[in-house]
Amino acid sequence: MSNIVRSQPDRSDVLAHASSNLRRLRQAAGLSQEALAKASGVSRRMIVNLEGGDTNISLSSLDRLAWALGVDFVAMVADPGASAQRIEALTWRGADARSIATLLGSVPASSSAQLWSWSLGPGDTYVAEPDPAGWHEMIFVSEGRLRIDKADGALTVSAGDFAIYSSAQPFSYANAGEAVTRFTRVVVC
Repeated sequence: MSNIVRSQPDRSDVLAHASSNLRRLRQAAGLSQEALAKASGVSRRMIVNLEGGDTNISLSSLDRLAWALGVDFVAMVADPGASAQRIEALTWRGADARSIATLLGSVPASSSAQLWSWSLGPGDTYVAEPDPAGWHEMIFVSEGRLRIDKADGALTVSAGDFAIYSSAQPFSYANAGEAVTRFTRVVVC
C-alpha cells in the first residue's frame, strides 16, 4: 500500500487545506520555496505544485514540511478555522475504496500519550478520578454505545464515532446499550 495522499476532484481530503496552509505557514516563517525545500528535503517543484493545489504527496513529505516550518502535522493538513479536537480529515486512501485513514482530532501533548483498549459489559460503569490540568482523552467507540458523564456535561458516543475532552474533571464511562461496548482510549498529557 502507498502512503500517498491523492488529490480528488471534490477536495474532501487533507489536500483541500494543505495547499493554502503550506503557503501561509511558509510565508509566516519568512522562507522562500527554495529555502523550505532545502530545510525539508522536499523538492522545490513538489512545494510549488502543492501550493498550486496540483500534486499528490506522501504523508511523510507533509510531515517533513511541517517539521521544517516548526509546526505539527495537523497545522499542515487541517482547516485553520476548525477545532483541532474534531478535524475529521481524510488523510490516506488506498487502492480499495474501503481502505482509508482519517485524522479524527488532536490535542497538545507535553510528556506522554497512552493507548488503551476497553470493553464494558451491559450495565457496567467505570468511575475515574480527575486527571491533572492539561490532560485530555480521546475515545473511539468500535462497538456499542458509550455514555461519558463529565463535570462539564454528558455525551453518548455510538459505534463509529468519537469524543475528545479534557480529563481534568470528574468523569465516568457507562455502557449505554444492551451488548458489550468496545472502545479505544488515548490519554494525552
